[in-house]
Amino acid sequence: MTKRVLIVDDAAFMRMMIKDILSKNGYEVVGEAQDGQDAVEKYKELQPDLVTMDITMPEMDGIAALKEIQSIDKEAKVIMCSAMGQQAMVIDAIQAGAKDFIVKPFQADRVIEAISKVIG
Repeated sequence: MTKRVLIVDDAAFMRMMIKDILSKNGYEVVGEAQDGQDAVEKYKELQPDLVTMDITMPEMDGIAALKEIQSIDKEAKVIMCSAMGQQAMVIDAIQAGAKDFIVKPFQADRVIEAISKVIG
């Protein structure tokens, strides 16, 4: 069965890049969200196998959205996406329950490696 992924990033270009990597590697992108609030709503609606979550976004950041999603679903699998130099935030995200993280600019093999490790 194809694994279903929700992509969350405030930059459409970044969402497009991840979507491209995932589609080429047999994952189904079931939805996209541009901020944390949108991510929480879409998570409830779509119940994806995995979420790729940007850390810095307007409205609600990725860490707040991660915590909110985890309160809805304790089994939620979220991989954080961060820019270089956001180590402290990545550590906060992992402590909050993120399963892994990937760094921008995305490298296809690293993205797939992280996702395979988390959901197979």
